[in-house]
Amino acid sequence: MCLQANHLRNRNKRAGLGLLLWILMHACATTTATIRVVLADDHTVVREGLALVLGRADGVEVVGTAGDVEGALALVADQQPDVLVLDLRMPGGSTLEALPRSAVAAPHTAVVILTMHHRPAYARAALRAGAQGYVLKESAGAELVQAVRFAHAGATYLPPQLGVRVAVADDEGAPDGLAPRELAVLRLLALGHTNPEIGERLYLSPRTVESYRARIQQKTGRTTRAELVRYALDEGLFDPAVG
Repeated sequence: MCLQANHLRNRNKRAGLGLLLWILMHACATTTATIRVVLADDHTVVREGLALVLGRADGVEVVGTAGDVEGALALVADQQPDVLVLDLRMPGGSTLEALPRSAVAAPHTAVVILTMHHRPAYARAALRAGAQGYVLKESAGAELVQAVRFAHAGATYLPPQLGVRVAVADDEGAPDGLAPRELAVLRLLALGHTNPEIGERLYLSPRTVESYRARIQQKTGRTTRAELVRYALDEGLFDPAVG
């Protein structure tokens, strides 16, 4: 009886150690999995330099690069990367307004915005559009690698010099209580897009876009396109050079 009991205890102990070993091995495999990255920047020298930086980082692989918005979206759809690093200002349309299209093409791809803009309004706009990271070009390098790791882990990354300012501004909420989708419609309206064009970009019907437009006009007290453009500029909601 005692020998049988000892045998059972030893077998259970071995089973427990085996389970613990499997858990540890699984955790190690998860944390050391390669992060696949698509990098998009319209400046060739910058793009190649950042690709080199990312490629040298442990556990990071650049699977494609692009020089414009459409090229980036095509790569994302084809490669299904873990992270898309996207320059805020590129040819081919508004980078931020391309984020919903990226989310449809690759739902599991996190986005890190690369920019030279220091204003918190730009960082807030990027986060509201769906980005998980915002990196200043002047400090790109180790900081970009960190942002990629954060985004892959599901966390948000902001530069230290911007983080507090963005957090404080976020407490104030969107201007005039505009919802995220209303902000997206407003940006495209201010950039001169028609209702059908906005609907195509945001996957909405023209009638739905018109409803959003009416709510925007009611909340902001602006009725004409010129007034909406001025409102968007005053609130730092978009940069006309980006669109």
